[in-house]
Amino acid sequence: MGYIVAISLYLAAIMIYGLILAHKKVKTTDDMMTGGRKIPFIILVGSLLATWCGGGGITGSAGVVYSGGPWVGAITFAAPPIGIILLYFIAANVRKSNKVTVPEIMGARYGEAAGIIAALCVMLAYVGVLATQLKAAANIMVLLCSSSGIELSQGMALVICTAIIAVITVCGGMVSVAYSDAISALLMIGGFFVAIPLLMSAANAQGATLPAAKATITGGMSGIQILGYFLPSLALMLGDQNMLQRFASAKNGDEAKKSNVGMFIGEVLVIISIIAFCTQSAKLYPSLDVPANVIFQTAVDYLPFAFGAIVMCACMAFIVTTADSYLLSSATNLTNDIYVKHINPNATDKQKMNVLRITIAAFSVLAIALTLYFPTVLALQMTAYTMYGAAITPAILFALFSKKVTPAGGIAGIVAGGAATIGWTLMGTPMGIQCAIVAVPVSVVAILLVSAVTKSSPEHSLEALYTEN
Repeated sequence: MGYIVAISLYLAAIMIYGLILAHKKVKTTDDMMTGGRKIPFIILVGSLLATWCGGGGITGSAGVVYSGGPWVGAITFAAPPIGIILLYFIAANVRKSNKVTVPEIMGARYGEAAGIIAALCVMLAYVGVLATQLKAAANIMVLLCSSSGIELSQGMALVICTAIIAVITVCGGMVSVAYSDAISALLMIGGFFVAIPLLMSAANAQGATLPAAKATITGGMSGIQILGYFLPSLALMLGDQNMLQRFASAKNGDEAKKSNVGMFIGEVLVIISIIAFCTQSAKLYPSLDVPANVIFQTAVDYLPFAFGAIVMCACMAFIVTTADSYLLSSATNLTNDIYVKHINPNATDKQKMNVLRITIAAFSVLAIALTLYFPTVLALQMTAYTMYGAAITPAILFALFSKKVTPAGGIAGIVAGGAATIGWTLMGTPMGIQCAIVAVPVSVVAILLVSAVTKSSPEHSLEALYTEN
Protein backbone atom coordinates (compact mmCIF):
# COMPACT_ATOMS: atom_id res chain seq x y z
CA MET A 1 0.00 0.00 0.00
CA GLY A 2 2.89 2.33 0.76
CA TYR A 3 4.11 2.25 -2.86
CA ILE A 4 0.66 3.11 -4.16
CA VAL A 5 0.45 6.07 -1.81
CA ALA A 6 3.96 7.27 -2.77
CA ILE A 7 3.25 7.14 -6.51
CA SER A 8 -0.17 8.73 -6.07
CA LEU A 9 1.35 11.62 -4.13
CA TYR A 10 4.07 12.09 -6.74
CA LEU A 11 1.60 12.11 -9.63
CA ALA A 12 -0.67 14.53 -7.75
CA ALA A 13 2.30 16.84 -7.15
CA ILE A 14 3.27 16.75 -10.84
CA MET A 15 -0.29 17.53 -11.89
CA ILE A 16 -0.59 20.46 -9.48
CA TYR A 17 2.82 21.80 -10.51
CA GLY A 18 1.84 21.57 -14.17
CA LEU A 19 -1.44 23.37 -13.58
CA ILE A 20 0.30 26.21 -11.74
CA LEU A 21 2.87 26.62 -14.52
CA ALA A 22 0.16 26.48 -17.16
CA HIS A 23 -1.81 29.22 -15.42
CA LYS A 24 1.24 31.47 -15.27
CA LYS A 25 2.96 30.76 -18.59
CA VAL A 26 0.51 29.37 -21.16
CA LYS A 27 -1.25 32.20 -22.95
CA THR A 28 -1.02 31.23 -26.62
CA THR A 29 -0.83 28.16 -28.83
CA ASP A 30 2.89 28.80 -29.32
CA ASP A 31 3.32 28.65 -25.54
CA MET A 32 1.45 25.36 -25.57
CA MET A 33 3.49 23.81 -28.38
CA THR A 34 7.01 25.21 -27.83
CA GLY A 35 6.98 27.00 -24.47
CA GLY A 36 7.18 30.30 -26.34
CA ARG A 37 10.66 29.26 -27.57
CA LYS A 38 12.06 30.38 -24.24
CA ILE A 39 12.73 27.12 -22.38
CA PRO A 40 15.91 27.60 -20.26
CA PHE A 41 18.98 25.49 -20.98
CA ILE A 42 18.93 23.24 -17.89
CA ILE A 43 15.18 22.62 -18.24
CA LEU A 44 15.65 21.81 -21.92
CA VAL A 45 18.35 19.25 -21.07
CA GLY A 46 16.13 17.56 -18.49
CA SER A 47 13.19 17.56 -20.88
CA LEU A 48 15.21 16.00 -23.72
CA LEU A 49 16.46 13.27 -21.39
CA ALA A 50 13.13 12.49 -19.76
CA THR A 51 11.33 12.48 -23.09
CA TRP A 52 13.63 9.83 -24.50
CA CYS A 53 14.08 7.63 -21.41
CA GLY A 54 10.53 6.47 -20.88
CA GLY A 55 8.48 3.34 -20.45
CA GLY A 56 10.16 1.57 -23.36
CA GLY A 57 13.57 1.89 -21.73
CA ILE A 58 12.55 0.72 -18.27
CA THR A 59 10.27 -2.07 -19.46
CA GLY A 60 10.92 -3.44 -22.97
CA SER A 61 14.63 -2.52 -23.16
CA ALA A 62 15.18 -3.42 -19.49
CA GLY A 63 13.66 -6.81 -20.27
CA VAL A 64 16.19 -7.25 -23.09
CA VAL A 65 19.05 -6.50 -20.65
CA TYR A 66 17.62 -8.97 -18.12
CA SER A 67 17.19 -11.69 -20.76
CA GLY A 68 20.46 -11.13 -22.65
CA GLY A 69 22.81 -9.79 -20.00
CA PRO A 70 24.89 -6.62 -19.61
CA TRP A 71 26.84 -6.94 -22.88
CA VAL A 72 23.65 -7.20 -24.90
CA GLY A 73 22.36 -4.23 -22.91
CA ALA A 74 25.46 -2.20 -23.72
CA ILE A 75 25.13 -2.97 -27.44
CA THR A 76 21.41 -2.23 -27.72
CA PHE A 77 21.59 0.82 -25.46
CA ALA A 78 24.48 2.22 -27.52
CA ALA A 79 21.96 3.46 -30.09
CA PRO A 80 20.75 6.55 -28.17
CA PRO A 81 24.24 7.98 -27.39
CA ILE A 82 25.27 7.48 -31.01
CA GLY A 83 22.07 9.17 -32.09
CA ILE A 84 22.64 12.05 -29.68
CA ILE A 85 26.14 12.64 -31.08
CA LEU A 86 24.66 12.84 -34.57
CA LEU A 87 21.83 15.06 -33.29
CA TYR A 88 24.46 17.61 -32.26
CA PHE A 89 24.89 18.42 -35.93
CA ILE A 90 21.13 18.51 -36.50
CA ALA A 91 20.05 20.69 -33.56
CA ALA A 92 21.17 24.08 -34.89
CA ASN A 93 19.73 23.34 -38.35
CA VAL A 94 16.33 22.58 -36.85
CA ARG A 95 16.38 25.79 -34.81
CA LYS A 96 17.54 27.74 -37.86
CA SER A 97 14.67 26.42 -39.97
CA ASN A 98 12.19 27.84 -37.44
CA LYS A 99 9.86 24.88 -38.05
CA VAL A 100 7.92 23.38 -35.12
CA THR A 101 7.06 19.92 -36.50
CA VAL A 102 8.56 17.30 -38.78
CA PRO A 103 5.72 17.65 -41.35
CA GLU A 104 6.50 21.38 -41.56
CA ILE A 105 10.08 20.54 -42.52
CA MET A 106 8.87 17.84 -44.92
CA GLY A 107 6.40 20.26 -46.51
CA ALA A 108 9.09 22.90 -46.97
CA ARG A 109 11.43 20.45 -48.75
CA TYR A 110 9.06 17.99 -50.43
CA GLY A 111 5.79 19.84 -50.90
CA GLU A 112 2.33 19.91 -49.36
CA ALA A 113 1.50 16.26 -50.05
CA ALA A 114 4.65 15.14 -48.23
CA GLY A 115 3.68 17.24 -45.22
CA ILE A 116 0.27 15.54 -45.01
CA ILE A 117 1.68 12.03 -45.44
CA ALA A 118 4.40 12.73 -42.88
CA ALA A 119 1.84 14.06 -40.40
CA LEU A 120 -0.20 10.88 -40.68
CA CYS A 121 2.89 8.68 -40.22
CA VAL A 122 4.10 10.68 -37.22
CA MET A 123 0.70 10.57 -35.56
CA LEU A 124 0.40 6.81 -36.09
CA ALA A 125 3.90 6.16 -34.74
CA TYR A 126 3.56 8.50 -31.79
CA VAL A 127 0.22 7.12 -30.69
CA GLY A 128 2.00 3.76 -30.73
CA VAL A 129 4.82 5.08 -28.54
CA LEU A 130 2.22 6.67 -26.25
CA ALA A 131 0.56 3.26 -25.97
CA THR A 132 3.85 1.71 -24.78
CA GLN A 133 4.00 4.26 -21.97
CA LEU A 134 0.39 3.64 -20.94
CA LYS A 135 0.95 -0.12 -20.92
CA ALA A 136 4.10 0.27 -18.81
CA ALA A 137 2.38 2.61 -16.34
CA ALA A 138 -0.55 0.22 -16.03
CA ASN A 139 1.87 -2.66 -15.38
CA ILE A 140 3.33 -0.73 -12.44
CA MET A 141 -0.08 -0.04 -10.95
CA VAL A 142 -1.28 -3.63 -11.33
CA LEU A 143 1.93 -5.02 -9.81
CA LEU A 144 1.87 -2.67 -6.83
CA CYS A 145 -1.80 -3.25 -6.16
CA SER A 146 -1.28 -7.01 -6.34
CA SER A 147 1.62 -6.83 -3.84
CA SER A 148 -0.70 -4.94 -1.48
CA GLY A 149 -3.54 -7.43 -1.82
CA ILE A 150 -5.64 -5.09 -3.99
CA GLU A 151 -7.17 -6.40 -7.20
CA LEU A 152 -6.92 -3.93 -10.10
CA SER A 153 -7.61 -4.93 -13.69
CA GLN A 154 -5.24 -3.98 -16.48
CA GLY A 155 -8.04 -2.09 -18.20
CA MET A 156 -8.86 0.05 -15.18
CA ALA A 157 -5.16 0.76 -14.62
CA LEU A 158 -4.87 1.92 -18.24
CA VAL A 159 -7.83 4.26 -17.85
CA ILE A 160 -6.43 5.80 -14.65
CA CYS A 161 -2.94 6.34 -16.10
CA THR A 162 -4.32 7.74 -19.35
CA ALA A 163 -6.53 10.22 -17.52
CA ILE A 164 -3.59 11.55 -15.48
CA ILE A 165 -1.35 11.93 -18.53
CA ALA A 166 -4.08 13.60 -20.59
CA VAL A 167 -4.84 16.14 -17.84
CA ILE A 168 -1.16 17.11 -17.51
CA THR A 169 -0.83 17.53 -21.28
CA VAL A 170 -4.12 19.31 -21.90
CA CYS A 171 -3.58 21.87 -19.17
CA GLY A 172 0.00 22.96 -19.70
CA GLY A 173 1.39 21.68 -22.98
CA MET A 174 5.13 22.13 -23.52
CA VAL A 175 5.55 24.40 -20.49
CA SER A 176 4.32 21.93 -17.88
CA VAL A 177 5.80 18.99 -19.82
CA ALA A 178 9.30 20.51 -19.99
CA TYR A 179 9.52 21.54 -16.35
CA SER A 180 8.06 18.30 -15.00
CA ASP A 181 10.44 16.42 -17.34
CA ALA A 182 13.44 18.12 -15.73
CA ILE A 183 12.32 17.09 -12.23
CA SER A 184 11.70 13.54 -13.41
CA ALA A 185 15.16 13.27 -14.99
CA LEU A 186 16.83 14.20 -11.72
CA LEU A 187 14.66 11.76 -9.77
CA MET A 188 15.34 8.94 -12.25
CA ILE A 189 19.13 9.23 -12.22
CA GLY A 190 19.33 9.75 -8.45
CA GLY A 191 16.90 6.95 -7.61
CA PHE A 192 18.65 4.32 -9.71
CA PHE A 193 22.15 5.11 -8.52
CA VAL A 194 20.99 4.91 -4.91
CA ALA A 195 19.37 1.51 -5.53
CA ILE A 196 22.26 -0.22 -7.32
CA PRO A 197 24.60 -0.66 -4.28
CA LEU A 198 21.69 -2.06 -2.27
CA LEU A 199 20.95 -4.66 -4.96
CA MET A 200 24.63 -5.59 -5.23
CA SER A 201 24.68 -6.17 -1.48
CA ALA A 202 21.53 -8.34 -1.67
CA ALA A 203 23.00 -10.42 -4.53
CA ASN A 204 26.30 -10.91 -2.69
CA ALA A 205 24.50 -11.91 0.51
CA GLN A 206 22.66 -14.65 -1.39
CA GLY A 207 25.75 -15.74 -3.29
CA ALA A 208 23.79 -15.07 -6.49
CA THR A 209 25.76 -14.96 -9.72
CA LEU A 210 24.97 -14.04 -13.29
CA PRO A 211 23.92 -17.07 -15.37
CA ALA A 212 26.70 -18.10 -17.75
CA ALA A 213 24.66 -17.49 -20.89
CA LYS A 214 23.97 -13.90 -19.84
CA ALA A 215 27.66 -13.20 -19.28
CA THR A 216 28.49 -13.66 -22.97
CA ILE A 217 28.68 -10.91 -25.59
CA THR A 218 25.50 -12.03 -27.36
CA GLY A 219 23.61 -13.45 -24.38
CA GLY A 220 22.36 -16.32 -26.50
CA MET A 221 20.87 -13.96 -29.10
CA SER A 222 21.75 -13.86 -32.77
CA GLY A 223 23.38 -10.83 -34.37
CA ILE A 224 20.18 -10.18 -36.33
CA GLN A 225 18.14 -10.12 -33.11
CA ILE A 226 20.50 -7.66 -31.46
CA LEU A 227 20.55 -5.43 -34.57
CA GLY A 228 16.75 -5.58 -34.54
CA TYR A 229 16.75 -4.01 -31.06
CA PHE A 230 19.52 -1.51 -31.87
CA LEU A 231 18.35 -0.07 -35.20
CA PRO A 232 14.81 1.11 -34.27
CA SER A 233 16.12 3.17 -31.33
CA LEU A 234 18.83 4.78 -33.44
CA ALA A 235 16.45 5.58 -36.29
CA LEU A 236 13.84 7.06 -33.94
CA MET A 237 16.40 9.17 -32.05
CA LEU A 238 17.79 10.76 -35.23
CA GLY A 239 14.46 12.05 -36.46
CA ASP A 240 12.35 12.15 -33.30
CA GLN A 241 9.97 15.08 -33.54
CA ASN A 242 10.02 15.40 -29.74
CA MET A 243 13.75 16.10 -29.91
CA LEU A 244 13.32 18.47 -32.84
CA GLN A 245 10.40 20.23 -31.12
CA ARG A 246 12.53 20.85 -28.05
CA PHE A 247 15.34 22.23 -30.18
CA ALA A 248 12.74 24.58 -31.64
CA SER A 249 11.86 25.56 -28.06
CA ALA A 250 15.42 26.71 -27.36
CA LYS A 251 16.28 30.41 -27.27
CA ASN A 252 18.67 30.03 -30.20
CA GLY A 253 20.76 27.50 -32.17
CA ASP A 254 23.68 27.59 -29.73
CA GLU A 255 21.38 26.79 -26.82
CA ALA A 256 19.90 23.91 -28.80
CA LYS A 257 23.36 22.42 -29.44
CA LYS A 258 24.46 22.86 -25.82
CA SER A 259 21.32 21.12 -24.58
CA ASN A 260 22.22 18.16 -26.78
CA VAL A 261 25.60 17.84 -25.02
CA GLY A 262 23.85 17.87 -21.66
CA MET A 263 21.44 15.22 -22.87
CA PHE A 264 24.34 12.98 -23.95
CA ILE A 265 25.85 13.07 -20.44
CA GLY A 266 22.49 12.36 -18.82
CA GLU A 267 21.67 9.54 -21.24
CA VAL A 268 24.97 7.79 -20.53
CA LEU A 269 24.23 7.96 -16.80
CA VAL A 270 20.74 6.52 -17.32
CA ILE A 271 22.05 3.70 -19.51
CA ILE A 272 24.71 2.75 -16.97
CA SER A 273 22.14 2.75 -14.17
CA ILE A 274 19.58 0.62 -16.04
CA ILE A 275 22.17 -1.95 -17.18
CA ALA A 276 23.69 -2.18 -13.68
CA PHE A 277 20.23 -2.47 -12.08
CA CYS A 278 19.03 -5.18 -14.46
CA THR A 279 22.30 -7.10 -14.19
CA GLN A 280 21.83 -7.41 -10.43
CA SER A 281 18.21 -8.41 -11.06
CA ALA A 282 19.40 -11.19 -13.40
CA LYS A 283 21.47 -12.54 -10.52
CA LEU A 284 18.55 -12.40 -8.07
CA TYR A 285 15.92 -13.88 -10.41
CA PRO A 286 16.92 -16.97 -12.45
CA SER A 287 13.68 -16.50 -14.38
CA LEU A 288 10.75 -14.09 -14.56
CA ASP A 289 7.34 -14.61 -16.10
CA VAL A 290 7.31 -11.00 -17.36
CA PRO A 291 10.88 -9.78 -18.05
CA ALA A 292 9.53 -6.31 -18.85
CA ASN A 293 8.56 -5.93 -15.17
CA VAL A 294 12.09 -6.69 -13.93
CA ILE A 295 12.79 -3.22 -12.52
CA PHE A 296 9.44 -2.94 -10.78
CA GLN A 297 9.60 -6.47 -9.36
CA THR A 298 13.14 -6.00 -8.05
CA ALA A 299 12.31 -2.68 -6.40
CA VAL A 300 9.35 -4.16 -4.55
CA ASP A 301 11.08 -7.40 -3.51
CA TYR A 302 14.62 -6.32 -2.65
CA LEU A 303 14.78 -2.62 -1.80
CA PRO A 304 13.86 -1.01 1.54
CA PHE A 305 10.58 0.84 1.16
CA ALA A 306 12.09 4.35 1.11
CA PHE A 307 14.51 3.49 -1.72
CA GLY A 308 12.02 1.26 -3.52
CA ALA A 309 9.51 4.12 -3.49
CA ILE A 310 12.08 6.46 -5.04
CA VAL A 311 12.78 3.97 -7.83
CA MET A 312 9.10 3.32 -8.48
CA CYS A 313 8.30 7.04 -8.52
CA ALA A 314 11.25 7.57 -10.86
CA CYS A 315 9.94 4.89 -13.21
CA MET A 316 6.44 6.29 -13.18
CA ALA A 317 7.84 9.80 -13.64
CA PHE A 318 9.75 8.86 -16.78
CA ILE A 319 6.77 7.00 -18.17
CA VAL A 320 4.43 9.93 -17.59
CA THR A 321 6.80 12.55 -18.99
CA THR A 322 7.53 10.51 -22.11
CA ALA A 323 3.84 9.79 -22.60
CA ASP A 324 2.75 13.42 -22.34
CA SER A 325 5.57 14.48 -24.69
CA TYR A 326 4.51 12.06 -27.43
CA LEU A 327 0.86 12.88 -26.85
CA LEU A 328 1.51 16.62 -27.19
CA SER A 329 3.71 16.10 -30.24
CA SER A 330 1.17 14.00 -32.13
CA ALA A 331 -1.64 16.43 -31.26
CA THR A 332 0.54 19.29 -32.50
CA ASN A 333 0.82 17.52 -35.85
CA LEU A 334 -2.91 17.29 -36.31
CA THR A 335 -3.44 20.90 -35.20
CA ASN A 336 -0.57 22.54 -37.13
CA ASP A 337 -0.22 20.31 -40.15
CA ILE A 338 -3.79 19.22 -40.83
CA TYR A 339 -6.29 21.59 -39.19
CA VAL A 340 -4.55 24.95 -39.63
CA LYS A 341 -3.01 24.29 -43.04
CA HIS A 342 -5.85 22.42 -44.75
CA ILE A 343 -9.11 22.85 -42.82
CA ASN A 344 -9.13 26.30 -41.21
CA PRO A 345 -6.16 28.45 -42.32
CA ASN A 346 -7.68 31.49 -40.60
CA ALA A 347 -8.17 29.77 -37.26
CA THR A 348 -7.88 31.99 -34.21
CA ASP A 349 -5.46 31.13 -31.45
CA LYS A 350 -8.39 30.05 -29.28
CA GLN A 351 -9.67 27.70 -31.99
CA LYS A 352 -6.22 26.17 -32.41
CA MET A 353 -5.92 25.68 -28.66
CA ASN A 354 -9.31 23.95 -28.53
CA VAL A 355 -8.45 21.62 -31.42
CA LEU A 356 -5.11 20.79 -29.77
CA ARG A 357 -6.77 19.87 -26.48
CA ILE A 358 -9.58 17.86 -28.12
CA THR A 359 -6.99 15.97 -30.15
CA ILE A 360 -5.01 15.16 -27.00
CA ALA A 361 -8.10 13.55 -25.49
CA ALA A 362 -8.94 11.64 -28.69
CA PHE A 363 -5.41 10.28 -29.16
CA SER A 364 -5.38 9.13 -25.53
CA VAL A 365 -8.39 6.93 -26.20
CA LEU A 366 -6.85 5.63 -29.44
CA ALA A 367 -3.66 4.67 -27.59
CA ILE A 368 -5.65 2.60 -25.09
CA ALA A 369 -7.22 0.68 -27.98
CA LEU A 370 -3.78 0.08 -29.50
CA THR A 371 -2.49 -1.55 -26.30
CA LEU A 372 -5.09 -4.28 -26.75
CA TYR A 373 -3.58 -5.35 -30.10
CA PHE A 374 0.03 -5.86 -28.94
CA PRO A 375 0.58 -8.41 -26.14
CA THR A 376 3.85 -6.98 -24.80
CA VAL A 377 5.47 -3.59 -24.32
CA LEU A 378 8.54 -4.70 -26.31
CA ALA A 379 6.53 -5.73 -29.39
CA LEU A 380 4.61 -2.45 -29.35
CA GLN A 381 7.80 -0.47 -28.72
CA MET A 382 9.71 -1.98 -31.66
CA THR A 383 6.81 -1.53 -34.08
CA ALA A 384 6.17 2.08 -33.10
CA TYR A 385 9.86 2.97 -33.21
CA THR A 386 10.25 1.37 -36.62
CA MET A 387 7.20 3.10 -38.10
CA TYR A 388 8.80 6.41 -37.26
CA GLY A 389 12.40 5.41 -37.90
CA ALA A 390 11.67 4.03 -41.37
CA ALA A 391 8.97 6.38 -42.63
CA ILE A 392 10.27 9.65 -41.19
CA THR A 393 13.95 9.62 -40.15
CA PRO A 394 15.62 9.00 -43.55
CA ALA A 395 13.41 11.61 -45.22
CA ILE A 396 13.94 14.22 -42.50
CA LEU A 397 17.73 13.81 -42.54
CA PHE A 398 17.82 14.19 -46.32
CA ALA A 399 15.54 17.23 -45.98
CA LEU A 400 17.84 18.96 -43.50
CA PHE A 401 21.16 18.23 -45.19
CA SER A 402 20.87 17.10 -48.81
CA LYS A 403 20.76 19.50 -51.75
CA LYS A 404 20.10 16.71 -54.24
CA VAL A 405 17.02 15.08 -52.70
CA THR A 406 13.86 15.85 -54.67
CA PRO A 407 10.24 16.22 -53.55
CA ALA A 408 9.32 12.97 -55.30
CA GLY A 409 12.25 11.20 -53.64
CA GLY A 410 11.24 12.39 -50.18
CA ILE A 411 7.64 11.27 -50.65
CA ALA A 412 8.81 7.90 -51.99
CA GLY A 413 10.95 7.36 -48.88
CA ILE A 414 8.11 8.19 -46.50
CA VAL A 415 5.61 5.93 -48.26
CA ALA A 416 8.04 3.05 -48.81
CA GLY A 417 9.30 3.08 -45.21
CA GLY A 418 5.80 3.20 -43.73
CA ALA A 419 4.45 0.52 -46.07
CA ALA A 420 7.40 -1.79 -45.39
CA THR A 421 6.89 -1.44 -41.63
CA ILE A 422 3.18 -2.22 -41.79
CA GLY A 423 3.63 -5.06 -44.28
CA TRP A 424 6.48 -6.76 -42.41
CA THR A 425 4.59 -6.47 -39.11
CA LEU A 426 1.40 -7.96 -40.58
CA MET A 427 3.49 -10.82 -41.98
CA GLY A 428 4.58 -11.60 -38.42
CA THR A 429 8.24 -10.54 -38.84
CA PRO A 430 9.35 -13.51 -41.00
CA MET A 431 12.37 -15.49 -39.77
CA GLY A 432 12.34 -13.42 -36.59
CA ILE A 433 13.90 -10.45 -38.38
CA GLN A 434 12.76 -7.17 -36.81
CA CYS A 435 11.02 -4.96 -39.37
CA ALA A 436 13.51 -2.08 -38.89
CA ILE A 437 16.22 -4.16 -40.57
CA VAL A 438 14.02 -4.32 -43.68
CA ALA A 439 12.07 -1.06 -43.58
CA VAL A 440 14.85 1.49 -42.96
CA PRO A 441 16.99 0.38 -45.96
CA VAL A 442 13.86 0.26 -48.13
CA SER A 443 13.15 3.91 -47.28
CA VAL A 444 16.73 5.06 -47.97
CA VAL A 445 16.93 3.21 -51.28
CA ALA A 446 13.58 4.65 -52.38
CA ILE A 447 14.77 8.20 -51.64
CA LEU A 448 18.04 7.75 -53.53
CA LEU A 449 16.56 6.00 -56.58
CA VAL A 450 13.59 8.32 -57.06
CA SER A 451 15.69 11.45 -56.44
CA ALA A 452 18.14 10.26 -59.11
CA VAL A 453 15.45 10.16 -61.81
CA THR A 454 13.30 13.17 -60.84
CA LYS A 455 13.88 16.92 -60.82
CA SER A 456 14.40 19.15 -57.82
CA SER A 457 12.47 22.36 -57.25
CA PRO A 458 13.91 25.78 -56.30
CA GLU A 459 10.80 26.36 -54.21
CA HIS A 460 11.66 23.29 -52.12
CA SER A 461 15.43 23.62 -52.06
CA LEU A 462 17.68 23.31 -49.01
CA GLU A 463 18.36 27.04 -49.15
CA ALA A 464 14.63 27.81 -49.11
CA LEU A 465 14.18 25.75 -45.94
CA TYR A 466 16.47 28.10 -43.99
CA THR A 467 15.19 31.37 -45.47
CA GLU A 468 11.42 30.89 -45.20
CA ASN A 469 10.94 32.09 -41.62
